[in-house]
Amino acid sequence: MEKGIFDGLKVLDCASFIAAPAAATVLSDFGADVIKIEPPGAGDPYRNLPNLPGYPASEHNFAWMLEARNKKSLALDLTKPEAREVLYKLVAEADVFITNMPPQVRQKLGITHDHLAHLNDRLIYASFTGYGEKGEEANKPGFDSNAYWARSGLMDLVRADEDTTPARSVAGMGDHPCAMAFYGAIVTALFQREKTGKGSHVSTNLMANGVWANGVLAQAKLAGAKFKKRKPREEALNAVTNHYKCRDGRWLILSLLNEDRQWPTLARCMGREDLVADARFVTKADRHARSVELIKIFDEVFAGKDLAEWRKILDGNGLVFGVVGILDDIPNDKQMIENEVLVRFENDTMLTVNSPIFIDGAKKVQPRKPPEVGEHSDEILRQAGYDEATIQKLRASGAVA
Repeated sequence: MEKGIFDGLKVLDCASFIAAPAAATVLSDFGADVIKIEPPGAGDPYRNLPNLPGYPASEHNFAWMLEARNKKSLALDLTKPEAREVLYKLVAEADVFITNMPPQVRQKLGITHDHLAHLNDRLIYASFTGYGEKGEEANKPGFDSNAYWARSGLMDLVRADEDTTPARSVAGMGDHPCAMAFYGAIVTALFQREKTGKGSHVSTNLMANGVWANGVLAQAKLAGAKFKKRKPREEALNAVTNHYKCRDGRWLILSLLNEDRQWPTLARCMGREDLVADARFVTKADRHARSVELIKIFDEVFAGKDLAEWRKILDGNGLVFGVVGILDDIPNDKQMIENEVLVRFENDTMLTVNSPIFIDGAKKVQPRKPPEVGEHSDEILRQAGYDEATIQKLRASGAVA
């Protein structure tokens, strides 16, 4: 497995924004040969993401670095018949074809499952959409902010309380979990192919993954559960599963699910052993009934020390909590680096975010920087059997760049 589990697997990434090409990235991490199909000129529109309003300024195209690492770029204008013929030739030898174009666009460009399946009966055709491939919204454009985050109920639920505005998502927060589901679908189809010798059509969508992410509460609603009004942090029903602000402005969140056993330890760590014998908080039921009072006490205590001090105290006593991380923490997070959550690019000191799957004995490739538009067009065409004269003709027609 020195070259990766998927060494020799040929993948055509004909997708953009973000989940579908990210699934191809995971395949590439495990050694698959991924060809990025993008239009000539500016290339994949996703390359322009960091230039949109609200994104951080950087000399590096951070979005493209993450989603397009390890890939080779072939610039094809699929509106031209000559370009489609090139694609069909590549499909005949490919293992996986990935797209997130809406069904009607796939039909127009001649890249539906029906168009491609007869070229290669072992092909895994993987399609990704915003709202699924059936019904009146099948061709509706979808991004994770609307189809995953908003449609699923998560946007409404993940906010301070019912009186504050719904919470906005951040870039790719739905796309990347969706990419893992899409990757799982592709790998499952590859496993099926090992048994049957035949390819298949697999799909998933943002909406389905959003509801799955919100599955506990969605299932509660489906089961007819009655919901209580969501309260602000200061009125939470349980003080020991709440979040608190430290002296330095950083936050932590307690997660003491084994409350009866850990309550005395927490009180001692906070320097408030008196709370254990306090008649207001003796039992779990007492603490829950008077959670507002207890939260006020906790707020005062946690505001007395910096986050680093609380980490040392709580960790040292085996209490379950989490740091409310900020982006400044990530580059120097020792635990992330030691567990290869962050890895370095090949021949570079810059770190990148690793895909979150690890298999003993299956080495991942060291991430390679992403390609320029059409950087590998000639190389890919030559490997597909095109001679120099034909390549020049394709370039002259504008089908290839």
